[in-house]
Amino acid sequence: MSDPIIIIGTGLSGYTLGKEFRKYDQETPLLFITADDGRSYSKPMLSTGFGKNKGADDLAMADAGAMAEQLKASVRTFAKVTAIDAANHELSIGDEKLRYSKLVIAWGAECIQAPLNGDGQELVCSVNDLLDYAEFRKAVAGKKKVLIIGAGLIGSEYANDLAAGGFEIEAVDPLSGPLATLLPPKASQAVKNALERDCKVNYHFDTVVESIDKKDGGIVATLANGEKVEADIALSAIGMRPRIGLARQSGIAVNRGITVNRYLETSAPDVYAFGDCAEVEGHVLYYVMPLMACARALAKTLSGEHTAVVYGPMPVGVKVTVCPIQVSPPARGAAGEWHEEADGDNVRALFRSPEGHLLGFALTGKCAEEKMKLAKELPHILPILE
Repeated sequence: MSDPIIIIGTGLSGYTLGKEFRKYDQETPLLFITADDGRSYSKPMLSTGFGKNKGADDLAMADAGAMAEQLKASVRTFAKVTAIDAANHELSIGDEKLRYSKLVIAWGAECIQAPLNGDGQELVCSVNDLLDYAEFRKAVAGKKKVLIIGAGLIGSEYANDLAAGGFEIEAVDPLSGPLATLLPPKASQAVKNALERDCKVNYHFDTVVESIDKKDGGIVATLANGEKVEADIALSAIGMRPRIGLARQSGIAVNRGITVNRYLETSAPDVYAFGDCAEVEGHVLYYVMPLMACARALAKTLSGEHTAVVYGPMPVGVKVTVCPIQVSPPARGAAGEWHEEADGDNVRALFRSPEGHLLGFALTGKCAEEKMKLAKELPHILPILE
């Protein structure tokens, strides 16, 4: 029997690739390896569960056994890859060695942990997968107030969701408003106003949490500006970074993420990477649309049709229900400036080049409905190769 294609990771990336690959090839052995329980779920749904009163089991779509059957594959759960020997087409799970014909790294990103002092750090949670979400739900049961560290995309979605689930929210961020790295000032202000007004979020901007200590069964956070903030529990949501440690140790080129070309090939032969762990031609995008485009292209490549990934315009919807947000950030370093029009929660912010070309947008409130029309004007992020 031939060596299998091994896919490390059973998140949205890994399982989507499996589904796409089986459209072209029903015979090649597929082996998934995952450090968790292998349940299929959509990670973006984790920040919607409290408002919908859904536990981890409600968000899971299928267990590992059902996915193995569906994909005509084997799924190894609770298994941690400890080494990749690309020269010999071999990987290790502890002392066990497995050979592969091709290897796909789709093990995602990890939560950035805030550097905190104090004795209350066991009451600081982070959510990066379904098992984390189950633990967090257990930890907040019976609690009233949550301190969210970070007011970026993840922090803002959780502020909205936890408030919808009946929690009081304190939020701390070093920047001057929510989503400040993604939105220009008026759009950020509109989101802030909506979350303060409708979700009663109590913000602490332009400062950071320095320490978290236990107090009366809950916590007290000391901020860099001297403020003390009390809560029952904390959620760290300061961002993600691609998992690159094992790739680097294995001699695979990394930068911000695992470095891949338009064919999602790493520097090692027959080793590919995509999803939240990968840097595709300089782009690290933690969103569903690029992931789906990569899965479709790589499925063709693995089945014998060498296919470059194409990223068209890819607006991102931020799940803040009290103030809908659609954003398509301009490319890093793009020349141009924002032009903002604001009417309450409704902000239309367009980023135009000096020549007047639309290079990005941020839309809030009712203006978010203009997403499709404006997206047609945007350039491709990664255009079709000539």
